[in-house]
Amino acid sequence: MLEDALLTLVISLSAMTPIALVAVGEIIAEKSGIVNIGLEGILLLSAWAGAFAALSTHSILMGYLAGLLVGLMLGLLHGVISVNLRGDQIIAGIGLNLAAAGLTAILTRAVWGNYGQSPPIELRSPGLVIMGQRVSVAFFLAVAVAIASWYILEKTTLGKRLKAVGDDPKSAEALGINVARVRIIATTIGGMLAGIAGAFLSVDYIGSFVKLMSAGKGFIALADVAFSGWNPLFALLGAFIFGYSDALARYFTITKGATAGAYLINTIPYAVTLLAITITAKRAIAPRSLGRPYVKE
Repeated sequence: MLEDALLTLVISLSAMTPIALVAVGEIIAEKSGIVNIGLEGILLLSAWAGAFAALSTHSILMGYLAGLLVGLMLGLLHGVISVNLRGDQIIAGIGLNLAAAGLTAILTRAVWGNYGQSPPIELRSPGLVIMGQRVSVAFFLAVAVAIASWYILEKTTLGKRLKAVGDDPKSAEALGINVARVRIIATTIGGMLAGIAGAFLSVDYIGSFVKLMSAGKGFIALADVAFSGWNPLFALLGAFIFGYSDALARYFTITKGATAGAYLINTIPYAVTLLAITITAKRAIAPRSLGRPYVKE
């Protein structure tokens, strides 16, 4: 029993990795005042790109690089739409999610001859083996990114400028800060981290691209942002909680088989998400200008 509990704990380290990366990236974007609910779409498209690149080049590094580039471009696109074109940030995110779901299905059919999934990816990144389970280097990257992001946001002038843009862009502009540039760069960084997370899902965690494989992780990451109070370190804790609930659901599915009870257990991560939002909704204080386009006077 103890061994099973520890094994589930180890598995949760991999399960939390994409959520942590996406949540930290979204914290950076939202600290600047831009909300991106298109994270699910970025995860899907970068996962597809990562699988395609890894299978084409036989290199996991190229898979990660492809995912990063797709995430970067989509984050930049969202930033341009939100800042330069003053588009509705929520509608832009919804559009990205819908487009990604359809486009990845079409691309999968065109490249691999079916709508379901890619061929298996036999490559794996370096990692640490604990209790027979490999913990990818991406997990350690996620932890490092969270710590570095917290330090930058809380201890540096760059972080103070970023938070000023998200709280009071008019005053930030008066101090000589280019609000548009900061917001676009922050949103691009958020997209880039989501792209790395997407590549991790396909080339490292699952081992292939599977239709709709993001499975709500982008929305769970958004919930983690609120849960953390826009703090990258607390986002790590939230990602672990969500990742552990996911690992627990997988464990029961494997041990109990595909029964009605097992399918019910698969709802655990989403139930935990709703519970976390309910508990933290009142104390969560978002950046004051979050979601509001800034018009320079």
